[in-house]
Amino acid sequence: MSDERIIMRVGEALVAGGPPGTAAEPEVAIGEMNGPMGTAFANLLGDQVKGHTRVLAIMNTDIMVRPATLMVSKVTVKDPRYTNILMGTVQGAIANGVLDAVRSGDIPKEKANDLGIIVSVWLSPAILEQEKIDHKALFDIHREATFKAIQKALRNEPSIDWLLENQEKIVHKYYQMGLDGKL
Repeated sequence: MSDERIIMRVGEALVAGGPPGTAAEPEVAIGEMNGPMGTAFANLLGDQVKGHTRVLAIMNTDIMVRPATLMVSKVTVKDPRYTNILMGTVQGAIANGVLDAVRSGDIPKEKANDLGIIVSVWLSPAILEQEKIDHKALFDIHREATFKAIQKALRNEPSIDWLLENQEKIVHKYYQMGLDGKL
């Protein structure tokens, strides 16, 4: 894949099963910065929106991950505690998930300076209901979900053949809950 130009690919993943409020469901777009991805990246970074601040994924203060990764919250951020969790534990987890994708070879190392990633982040507001947050579990879940979303994007998963073959077997969780009278 390293010689292949990555114009823009998208992917998503859901990782749940941890303590309450720790589930992760990132959606990612990844592509070469000298194309539509670079335009989208620059526009998002330069056009900040109250409650949906866009920040670079960092390993720690002053250590940005490569490929350059921009986080965008899917939830309107209003609470300082939520902000600290999102811009701390989750931000570090996303940066590590990106590096995991480089380490695995899904992101070619030689393209690390040429690609950009936009991650739409979902951190459950239920995290604020937890008196004691398991930050290790939160970190691990968001790291894994970021890695999986990038992997799926770059592998074009699920494939169209798989989707066509399984279309009638897949029922959206919340649609099913509605059918069951649980919504």
